[in-house]
Amino acid sequence: MPFEKPADNPSSGGSGNGGAAAVDLGGMTPSELFAVAGALNSTVDVDHLLEKISKAAERLLDSEASSIMLLDEAKQNLFFKSARGSAGGVLKKMTLPVGKGIAGTTAKNRTVYITNDPYKDPLFNPAFDKATGFVTRCILCVPMFFRGEIIGIMQVLNKKGRNYNDADQGLLTNLANMAAVAIMNARLVQEQKNFFSHVLELLAMSIETSKPRYAGHPARASLMACTIARAFEVDKTEYQAIYYAGLLHDIGYVGIKNKPLLEQMGILEQNPSPEVLEEMHPVIGATMLEPIRLLEGAIPIIRAHHERFDGGGALKMKGDAIPLGARILCLVETVEELRMMGLVGNDLQQRAITEARNGSGTRFDPAVANLFAEIAVHEEKFWV
Repeated sequence: MPFEKPADNPSSGGSGNGGAAAVDLGGMTPSELFAVAGALNSTVDVDHLLEKISKAAERLLDSEASSIMLLDEAKQNLFFKSARGSAGGVLKKMTLPVGKGIAGTTAKNRTVYITNDPYKDPLFNPAFDKATGFVTRCILCVPMFFRGEIIGIMQVLNKKGRNYNDADQGLLTNLANMAAVAIMNARLVQEQKNFFSHVLELLAMSIETSKPRYAGHPARASLMACTIARAFEVDKTEYQAIYYAGLLHDIGYVGIKNKPLLEQMGILEQNPSPEVLEEMHPVIGATMLEPIRLLEGAIPIIRAHHERFDGGGALKMKGDAIPLGARILCLVETVEELRMMGLVGNDLQQRAITEARNGSGTRFDPAVANLFAEIAVHEEKFWV
């Protein structure tokens, strides 16, 4: 695809601690166990994270299958978030009321449950085996806690050649505690990303209202800049910075209407004319965003996006001293200016390519201009 949005204390629960000397690590060395713990806290992809946790639980406890069930928002039902083994695919479509069955009882009572003869256990629900074809021989189920609140359960099934014991209980409980923290951290990061994404959209909306004909400008500029950046094969960090800069490069137009901000920046002391203020919008925008650490890579791009390749811009930056993202946005801004003049479709495309070639080496970086001219012909969405 040519354009991509770029997309921390456990609480104890249950019974049994399983001291280090008594715990069977299931063939894993202590260093491998530490590696598992590190992996749990190194990813924010919840599904991938739970896959790692379940796989570790099976290996540690020498079990045929495992699953992690999380409480829904109402805390009335458990749903399978991760299920490994031959029955995993079927189980992910099933739910269980809290208080029903072994998992539901574990969640309700907040205690560990072991059964090594499930078909004689009154709590065992054979419907899951019937639905999946899996034959359960033994179960170890532990609650998962975060800051004293239960968030779900973890269970392993069918220990190979043996029954589950107190040492297994302690080991799975400790793993469940680590897993609970990692899951909640991942959720928090996802919530923060969601918040940040919506804030970016709101800022883009404010830019759209700052000048006539700016509707859709931030999103279009970001798309075009990112498409060109991908053709340059920039790394993920630089791509993300260009994406943010594409959306927010004109945020300074919002700032020039805020007198307290301009006073704080000392700009009003110069008694600038409205035209000079407009020319200063890249620097004003960059200054506005400086406190936001997540945007630190985008700020130099925003500050320099009106600089000319030959050094004729306001900041007198020249050539490769101008960040690549800013050199790209300088050309993108020219295309957008043509659109705002009323050009569309093939007329816009041909005029944009002509402007890029005519400005190569003076206003525009020749590499950016040449690459733009090459890819512009194939990028129909640029000209809609």
